[in-house]
Amino acid sequence: MGYKESVVGYCGKLWENTQKLGKTNFKTLMFIGEYHYTIDTKKRLSLPNKFRKEIGAKVIITKGLENCLVVYPIKEWEVKSEKVGNLPDSQTEARGYSRIILSGAMEIEIDKLGRILIPDYLKKYADLKKNIVICGLFNKLEIWDQEKWEEYKSKTEEEVEELASRLGI
Repeated sequence: MGYKESVVGYCGKLWENTQKLGKTNFKTLMFIGEYHYTIDTKKRLSLPNKFRKEIGAKVIITKGLENCLVVYPIKEWEVKSEKVGNLPDSQTEARGYSRIILSGAMEIEIDKLGRILIPDYLKKYADLKKNIVICGLFNKLEIWDQEKWEEYKSKTEEEVEELASRLGI
């Protein structure tokens, strides 16, 4: 299995916040950067080496927005799934979102070489071919087919100033 890693910025370190909130110190995962890999013939994908220590032995992988996949460390998934699980059942949008995100989720073990096996239904959902991009997004990772990522990134980069303005950033 071959891969090409392209590193953008300082990535995958467990950042410790030294400020105290009450009596509690807290730690935050920070995944950033863009990494290029390939899926091997057994549908395994290597996770970036810089993330492996912090991400743990198991992850949750599920359907994401814009037809990518999202990889959550277990503790981050607990936070996300609680938010999704608490959406009101009386709202059609909430039921639909919950069904897709929660039913699409699967717990995956990371092997000794830092690889995950992507289930067929998720590979199909994200239309993953051989060349893959893994994006670090603070507390989670996204997995994209490289071609789809390049299209999405190109379009979004053209709109980034307008997006920043609308978001007040």
